[in-house]
Amino acid sequence: MAMNMAGGGGGGRRGRRGRRSGAMSEINVTPLVDVMLVLLIIFMVTAPMLTAGVPIDLPDSRAEALKTEQKAITVSMDGEGRIFLDDQELAQGELTDRLSGLAAEGPGGKAPLVTLRADRSLDYGRVVAVMGALNAAGFKSISLVTNGSVTAP
Repeated sequence: MAMNMAGGGGGGRRGRRGRRSGAMSEINVTPLVDVMLVLLIIFMVTAPMLTAGVPIDLPDSRAEALKTEQKAITVSMDGEGRIFLDDQELAQGELTDRLSGLAAEGPGGKAPLVTLRADRSLDYGRVVAVMGALNAAGFKSISLVTNGSVTAP
């Protein structure tokens, strides 16, 4: 008889518990937050690496940024005067030879956009010499990359 009462009491508890718990109406957001924080960290680490890989101390300017709609070629000059085409270092005098074939490869025979990134510590004459080499290779429109600032240089 004691068995029947214990069994009945357990069944009663089970029935009451079944009535209290229904469909879970709350979502556990902890795993979602964990995944979002990991993605945020990944993007924060990789975003600076998406720009050109040559470390250059750019000069400041108040000019507005250009909208790039076509393929762009990046020519960089570091503080030591070394010249890079995108991320590849070029030997002295190799820039004109490498770019001469690229001038007519743009859409409609138009030369691709060229952006020149030069370190602020470089002599102005060296930057102008690279601009002359770009012009000799057939690039008539060259964009100079600077840091944006709120004060006039």
